[in-house]
Amino acid sequence: MVDRQPPLSETARPWIERVIVANNASDVGPYPWIHAPDPATTLVWRRTMDGCGALRVVGPRTRAAYHPSKDLPLCIQVRINFGFVPTVLGVAACDVVDRVLPLHELWDSSADQLADDLAGIGDDPARAAAFLVATLDSRVREAEPDGHARASLVQAAAVELSTSESGAPATVSEVAHQLGVSERQLRNLFAATVGLPPKQVARLNRVRAVLDRTGRQPWGRLASDAGYYDQSHMIADFHHIMRVTPSQFAAGKLPVVPC
Repeated sequence: MVDRQPPLSETARPWIERVIVANNASDVGPYPWIHAPDPATTLVWRRTMDGCGALRVVGPRTRAAYHPSKDLPLCIQVRINFGFVPTVLGVAACDVVDRVLPLHELWDSSADQLADDLAGIGDDPARAAAFLVATLDSRVREAEPDGHARASLVQAAAVELSTSESGAPATVSEVAHQLGVSERQLRNLFAATVGLPPKQVARLNRVRAVLDRTGRQPWGRLASDAGYYDQSHMIADFHHIMRVTPSQFAAGKLPVVPC
């Protein structure tokens, strides 16, 4: 069961894109867990069946991953908003791309203390989520003062690079000029705060747009709305990142994963 997003404080709203709380999370049936490509970095708390748990940082994912299902009494995911990874985690986002690593590797003993505190809360989803967010928020408030301004610029660039109503997203050069920075500065900002080049972020967002609309629109219309040149371009890009074609994904024909 996936609960609604917990309420966020005014200070947490700028740096949190979303908090997802899954209580008694498990997959049933033959399908694996689908980890879609994602330009965002997420902090995950998983409470295991033995009452213990683990805090992990899931960096931006450039290709889809498929894993066997697991039984988890509680799973909390805090998706960090674009531009805030260094402010929240204290590392450059480019250091965690396509990686899943224990938070201990970044925070040492403070990560262990946080994991112990969360384990002590037990199976109370709302309380655990609130405690995790509050702990992270306190770090953000103590972090570098220019973090919010930098994140705002990156977020504005990401919006401009996404699909426009005409289906023709702006180029990196156009966005940099519009925001009053050089193209090189914009690329360096994306590397540090998102972890990926601007064009790759736009590419992953196009694939995610297809995933969100699969089965609701004809393929040709979907390709145009998502910002592709044509349907063939969409299919090739989707297959490269998702490892299956859009029609195979829609039919549930997913890659087999080891048990």
